[in-house]
Amino acid sequence: MSSSPRSLSRAGAALRGWRTRQWTVAGVGALATAILVGAPTDVVPNPLFGRSVPVQWWNYPALAVTAVLAGIVLTTYVRQPAAPSGPKTHNGGRQGMVGGALSFFAIGCPVCNKLVLLLLGASGALSYWAPLQPLLAFVSAGLLAEAALRRLSSQTACPVTASA
Repeated sequence: MSSSPRSLSRAGAALRGWRTRQWTVAGVGALATAILVGAPTDVVPNPLFGRSVPVQWWNYPALAVTAVLAGIVLTTYVRQPAAPSGPKTHNGGRQGMVGGALSFFAIGCPVCNKLVLLLLGASGALSYWAPLQPLLAFVSAGLLAEAALRRLSSQTACPVTASA
């Protein structure tokens, strides 16, 4: 992880420099993530999806952390109007994608996942997969946090240009 004091300081500076536009995008991104991950997993109750296994207590905070961190990561892709168009940085993009996908598997119903059912069967999904889901949620949050930290700290880093 790149959670050095310098990275944390730069990420904090980036967050302090956000304007209303960035905070609005972060809020909308967090809400969209909560719906896109929470509705199909039925953590957010809805008439379209169901669950064979009840929602666990830790699914709610895992979804909230995922939504907030995903909103922050998504906002780092919004260019600030006053910022010059410099070289594109792709720090943390893959980590954010993997973290978001893992969160879906982490909070989803263990016996509703067709891939898990195919590989482990219903009893294997409950015996082996379900106990791993909180760990997946933790790894997902870690990946999203690392992606947010890298993306934010690169916003305030001064790029080095090659001199001719």
